[in-house]
Amino acid sequence: MKQFSICFVKVKKDCLKFIKSQETKADKFKNKEKMIKAFLIPLCFWISKNADKKKPYFVGLAGGQGTGKTTISSLIRIILIKYFKLNVFRISIDDFYKTRKERKNLSSRIHPMLLTRGVPGTHDINMMLSFFRKIKSRNFKRLRLPKFNKAIDDRSNKKKWYDLKVKPDVIIFEGWCVGARSEKNITLKKTINSLERAKDQKQIWRKYVNQQLKLNYKKLYSQLNCLIYLKAKNFNLLQKWRLKQERKLWIKSKVKSKIMSRGDVLNFMQTYQRITQNMFRNTPKYASVIFNLNSNHQIKSAVYRNQ
Repeated sequence: MKQFSICFVKVKKDCLKFIKSQETKADKFKNKEKMIKAFLIPLCFWISKNADKKKPYFVGLAGGQGTGKTTISSLIRIILIKYFKLNVFRISIDDFYKTRKERKNLSSRIHPMLLTRGVPGTHDINMMLSFFRKIKSRNFKRLRLPKFNKAIDDRSNKKKWYDLKVKPDVIIFEGWCVGARSEKNITLKKTINSLERAKDQKQIWRKYVNQQLKLNYKKLYSQLNCLIYLKAKNFNLLQKWRLKQERKLWIKSKVKSKIMSRGDVLNFMQTYQRITQNMFRNTPKYASVIFNLNSNHQIKSAVYRNQ
């Protein structure tokens, strides 16, 4: 389409500049122009067509760890701002993690595994619901939103928080479990990895996380206008990509002690495994747009489902 080509000319420089900032000498993006032209620009036309200029349009963007959510959501934001002149705000569900102190409290009251950030139940759901409500309000006022610092496993100082002064046209809300749905209690009985077998023998952690998905997170996700899902082939690939991500962090980080070891990453990912595998099976049935990723970490096809 001619429109797509015109759009590409306008956004190419900014998109490639952002991609370059994400690369390391050993890890370069392949087929980046094709990804922008064939997949991200058509997606942005679709978002722009569906967005309602009178009220914010909530785009959920989900995908397992290491699928490239941050890169893709950042590029979508660049295209929507540069070509479509939309006011776009991007935030991760990770920014809404409970504080370390709150998770400590949760781990002593309910289950020790809830100290580890990540799964539903470790986010501040009331803060997210309040954010959704306030941003939709006709009387929008300036909004301060948290930023989470993974290096200290806690929220950043309030001075570093997001400062939203104007109501956005589009909100990109991204995260590994965005849009995830609960599973049946009967399927929770079967352990799926060594972490569950060793540390959750009574299913307390699994049941708590699942209940959170069933109630609070269902309420939150029902407010999304659409859901884009980055679908990897399997969990092993996600582990490989997440380890690659950690290596990149190691190269770029000044504080090497804060970077996870291979064993740490694989253990950490076991807390994500159940919901991630459940999403592999079910999310393509209800997501608005599915980007299928190949083994080389590239988008190989896109499926748009009728809304």
